[in-house]
Amino acid sequence: MGIRRNKGWELRESEATPESAFVHRRSLVGAIAAGPILVSALGSATAGNGDPSAGLYPAKRNARYTLDRPLTDEKLATAYNNFYEFGSQKSIADEAQALKLRPWTIKIDGLVEKPMTLDMDDLLRRMPFEERLYRHRCVEAWSMAVPWSGFAMAAFVDFAKPLGSAKYVRMETFLDPTTAPGQKQVWYPWPYIEGLTIAEAGNELAFLVTGMYGKPVPKQNGAPLRLVLPWKYGFKSAKSIVRFSFTDKRPVSFWEALASNEYGFWANVNPAVPHPRWSQAEERVLGTNERRPTLKWNGYGEFVAHLYDGLQGERLFV
Repeated sequence: MGIRRNKGWELRESEATPESAFVHRRSLVGAIAAGPILVSALGSATAGNGDPSAGLYPAKRNARYTLDRPLTDEKLATAYNNFYEFGSQKSIADEAQALKLRPWTIKIDGLVEKPMTLDMDDLLRRMPFEERLYRHRCVEAWSMAVPWSGFAMAAFVDFAKPLGSAKYVRMETFLDPTTAPGQKQVWYPWPYIEGLTIAEAGNELAFLVTGMYGKPVPKQNGAPLRLVLPWKYGFKSAKSIVRFSFTDKRPVSFWEALASNEYGFWANVNPAVPHPRWSQAEERVLGTNERRPTLKWNGYGEFVAHLYDGLQGERLFV
């Protein structure tokens, strides 16, 4: 009989949260009862940066998600960014400060029981809030480890109440060329669009982020609301989201529309499938430049592998 040995970053079975105690998708909405707490926190922001959600941080860490490496230094993680709305270079932090975070509204439409538009801070009052430690892997073959704060996307999906006919969720980011000069470049298919299957959106790892490093997420990292999908390449994690549309048609993402020969819908991390222009077998860790072997699904296979059963004919990983 084979003996399975946990990898260094894995929890021992005795440390894992019992299934009965772990939050079920539908019960996540019950966390809305925490609303008065969030209202108080939202009303007592003290960070001095003008973000009314600053009082929510630091959020309580969820111990279920662990790392196999140290956290990336905050200065690196907030200064080495892809945000094409503000330019194709990595050093766009200064340019991104032009982004106005309030007012900010979130539209929910498509195949849902009741389409709605709500204020960002109203949404925060309705969501369960926590911090998670995740590895992040860019399609460019660099990686980092980040403490993200926010709420499970499953809670948001339940709040949105999609119809049974909804198979996908399409996400759209802000469109404002006067603020974001990159959006004046007409060869890009603005606004930035991304999509997930309903099953992916409801997976426990899918996380909607409003903060990092115990404070509101910086503008260059996707404020005030971004997606984080640790088993997929980073370009799937849309930044500065303004709209969620539930649909029965697979969305065509920004990078897929731009270069379908290089970027597909799934974008799952896979060392065995190279990008057309470089290998994905290794990753460069920000801060140390250490070269590490890339892990399939970025090491999160126990959470997500089942989502792709029977899809061997798809272009899964590019």
